[in-house]
Amino acid sequence: MNQQTTLVIFCKRPLHGQGKQRIAATLGKDAAYQVACALLNCALEDSRSWPGPVVLSPSCEEDRQWAEDLLLRDFKVVPQCDGNLGAKLNYVDQILRQQGASRLLFIGTDAPEHTVQRYAELDQLLQQHGIVLTPADDGGVTAMGGRVPWPALDSLPWSTPELGAQLSAVCDDAGFQVAFSSIGYDVDTEADLARLRDSLLYDARPARVQLLSLINVLLD
Repeated sequence: MNQQTTLVIFCKRPLHGQGKQRIAATLGKDAAYQVACALLNCALEDSRSWPGPVVLSPSCEEDRQWAEDLLLRDFKVVPQCDGNLGAKLNYVDQILRQQGASRLLFIGTDAPEHTVQRYAELDQLLQQHGIVLTPADDGGVTAMGGRVPWPALDSLPWSTPELGAQLSAVCDDAGFQVAFSSIGYDVDTEADLARLRDSLLYDARPARVQLLSLINVLLD
């Protein structure tokens, strides 16, 4: 069994005209596509600095080759199944545990404000608690980790302000000790991009520098 924490990145292949619809609504489809690509690059940047195993989990089997082509290290690719996000999380979590993973930290590509310090905080908490969540200020979560298999998650209200509280409650009901890291936020709207511009102002990580440049072009 692998005793290091495995970073699992849930991602969608950026496609023009799909995804980031709330950004597309105000800034246009081209901007939404560019933002989606830049956010993916930030998550990949995090994967390359992660000290333990990394798994890239594209949204469907058809994107397996696309995901494999993204990787610069010997990472694993585990495509998601059909269903909502909860079903997908349960599916990938089960596969990786069957393959020997013991601690799993799941992230998406929408929280580029995650820092090296945030990841270290999550990893440390995950060594001490059954479940660790990073609450988002919109009521969701930006990261979720477990030393134990997740309870059934498919009935939770994904993409709603109630998600974080109900996710914590279902883990409590399953008898798991839940810990919380410092709060974060997702990037879903033009206002989020404006907020992110302040967060990234002094961030020297190359993908973040590129994202900040894009935001400045889009918002100025």
